[in-house]
Amino acid sequence: MKFGGTSVGSAERIRAACGLIAAEAVKRPVVAVVSAMSKITDLLLDTTRHAEGGDQAGVDQSLQLLETRHITAVKDLVGPEDRARVECAVGDLIAEFRRIANGMLMLAYRPPRAVDEAIAIGERLSALLVSEHLRSIGVAAEAVNAAGVIVTDAVFNNASPLMSATKEKAQSRLIPTVARGITPVVTGFNGATADGRPTTLGRGGSDFSASILAAALEASELWIWTDVDGIMTADPRLVPDARILDEITYGEAAELAYAGAKVLHPRTLAPLVERGIPVWSKNSFAPEKPGTRIVPALGAGNPGARAVTSMSRVALVSLEPASAEVGGVHIMARSLEALDRANVEILAVSSSSYRQSFCFLVREDELERATEAMEGALALELAHGYVREIEADTDVGLLAVVGEGMRGFSGLAGRIFTAISRENVNIIAIAQGSSELTISIVVRRNGLEKAVRAVHAECHL
Repeated sequence: MKFGGTSVGSAERIRAACGLIAAEAVKRPVVAVVSAMSKITDLLLDTTRHAEGGDQAGVDQSLQLLETRHITAVKDLVGPEDRARVECAVGDLIAEFRRIANGMLMLAYRPPRAVDEAIAIGERLSALLVSEHLRSIGVAAEAVNAAGVIVTDAVFNNASPLMSATKEKAQSRLIPTVARGITPVVTGFNGATADGRPTTLGRGGSDFSASILAAALEASELWIWTDVDGIMTADPRLVPDARILDEITYGEAAELAYAGAKVLHPRTLAPLVERGIPVWSKNSFAPEKPGTRIVPALGAGNPGARAVTSMSRVALVSLEPASAEVGGVHIMARSLEALDRANVEILAVSSSSYRQSFCFLVREDELERATEAMEGALALELAHGYVREIEADTDVGLLAVVGEGMRGFSGLAGRIFTAISRENVNIIAIAQGSSELTISIVVRRNGLEKAVRAVHAECHL
């Protein structure tokens, strides 16, 4: 069971989460994975930025907020006989964060490895609070730092798991704990390299942590507890008649997450595929609702699109050779390699066969890094005019239509494009993979919401 930040965002929500864990733990063994309390990761990151900038007052103020929020929660969650001990443990973790932040103050620099170690404190504090409250309600529990369980590569801030080593560590560390009747409460989001250097798994990495552990422990199911009722056919804020999907495939869920649906981390499902472990997306605020079940495949009878999602804070980057002396494929290969080295995620790619120009979509907050990486890789070609100046358009949005049943569904793409054009929204770029699982469409940002509603209606979602 994985609990997101809002599901452990206060003493009240931690009590609710512990109730869900306790109810299931009497039936079968449970491993819990927890995010930091809501907004705490942002607070920790801001604190490291204050430290890098030499802002001692800003660091002190953030540390006070961090301590106040967690000590207040301790008073609500732990009985008087254990309160001093737990408050001391909270103080030790905050002192560890203070030590890292003070080091950044001295250096006026935030080393990526140190940032990973620092921001994992949020999950460690959350795991402490959840495990201690479980104990207070009679459930044997133990906080576990995932740095001692999940083994990753050394890509700080966005690490990937080394599954074989992780399986070995997870089984040796967690299965004996479960066998003793103790529920492990594992930190989400973080891990460590084989030689013990702390890492984090990137944006939304607690979901990913849970799936890594589910696969490593050969779990029967993975439950993702969030603050929404399940995976929907569209964002209900944009489409009032959007509905909950009862079931969805791994592929559909991953594509929706990748294109902006805020339910799962895009990488969450990859570790589960080999064993076919089903996933439930459920609402911890309304646990009686059935949620959405994510499975390897659906039966027949699901033709066409299943859902539409969108992303507004994106940028369309365009590149075009200015001379026949430079091949477009060569430029594209160099550019993509540079983006990979810079750890920039590409959301969609579209190219022209004759002029050999191409464009790709990235998140707006990764645009600067993407542009710098490409300019570095193509410095010679840009200097000699072999390649035109890199262009970036931030006045765009991404719309993605997803469905396993779109494969071979005649006329669907035409209907989608027609529905968008009826709303007087211009389509700037289109991308569709060979799997026909997703049609990605780039439109002007001010027409994105209209386009989403039009497609949702056209596909009878």
